[in-house]
Amino acid sequence: MIVQQMRLKHGWSQQELADLSGLNVRTIQRIERGQQASLESFKALGAAFDVDFSELQEQAVRDIAKTPEQIEVALAFSHVRDVKRFFYSVTIYLLVIGALAVFNLTYNPRHLFVLYPAAIWGLVLVWKALRVFDIIRWFGPEWEKQAVERRLGRRL
Repeated sequence: MIVQQMRLKHGWSQQELADLSGLNVRTIQRIERGQQASLESFKALGAAFDVDFSELQEQAVRDIAKTPEQIEVALAFSHVRDVKRFFYSVTIYLLVIGALAVFNLTYNPRHLFVLYPAAIWGLVLVWKALRVFDIIRWFGPEWEKQAVERRLGRRL
């Protein structure tokens, strides 16, 4: 989390941070998602941010015991990533179904086979939209919180 916050504070993209640190973009993405980073990765990131790499490690350890504000920020980042992935999926859907429609209308306009994948994939996207934009509350964050509270026998 600290790496993403520092990167955004500097106004860098993940690619720019990868170029400055000598790390792979996928490594930067994994670290920002909270996966474990090696000592060499911390050293490279410390050099890019011009801070002692031990500060990054200490902050990563401190991030495990998050304050409510840090949890709120992490949840906000997670939600924004979910929305981003949803719109990416919609874009891919439109491109693929559009290409299939052109192919279908060009080679076999009497049988619209494009409707089958468009309908199935469209339903999946609708379900994803309902979940991402919290339109259905089943199994959402509030339900999870209530289930945990029931399990613990106390309020969080």
